Amino acid sequence: MKTLLADDHPLMREGVRQVLSQLTPPVEIIDAHDYPSLFAQAALHADLDLALVDLNMPGFAGMQGITQFRSRFPEIPLVVLSASESAHDMRSALEAGALGFIPKAASTAVMLAALRQVLAGDLYVPASLGDSYCSPHTGAAACAALQHCGLTARQLEVARLLAQGCANKAIAGMLAMSESTVKVHIAAIFRAFGVTNRTEAVLEIQRLMQKP
Repeated sequence: MKTLLADDHPLMREGVRQVLSQLTPPVEIIDAHDYPSLFAQAALHADLDLALVDLNMPGFAGMQGITQFRSRFPEIPLVVLSASESAHDMRSALEAGALGFIPKAASTAVMLAALRQVLAGDLYVPASLGDSYCSPHTGAAACAALQHCGLTARQLEVARLLAQGCANKAIAGMLAMSESTVKVHIAAIFRAFGVTNRTEAVLEIQRLMQKP
């Protein structure tokens, strides 16, 4: 398994290397120390299984680096590793396309569990967000907007994961249902929104979620 590890602190990279050594299969780690080197290494290694990226590094401010990476390398799963424990930063990173957000204060066990979850095709949402995390865009108000469209509680869960870009297999795993059941719920969501494909459904869900 090949992982791109980006952090501007060498000691932090060394510590994360020790954690990654506990994953199976064995991990080949490629280092980057800022956003330019992150982009350069990602371009050189098309077979990356994961990018584990510090949120604040030289090259870009705020979430711009994460957004740029997801735009340039959408096929590479990205997990943010950050000293921040801000719910706003966590939400913003997930909104920008990260598949997980791991605070640097997290234990080794939590970090390993989060990485295994992402590598299995799931989204890792920090426990500190809890039930407040409804979507990458909003909280309870947006959930209510979807409910008003006639979605059942289960369809609402599928809809929010659909909007996050999760594949049917990942949705099935996270919600403990079969892929065929996921497809049934997605078909119901299509009918509720009057759309005919996944892209149109995601756009409509996100539009509703962004309503004030």
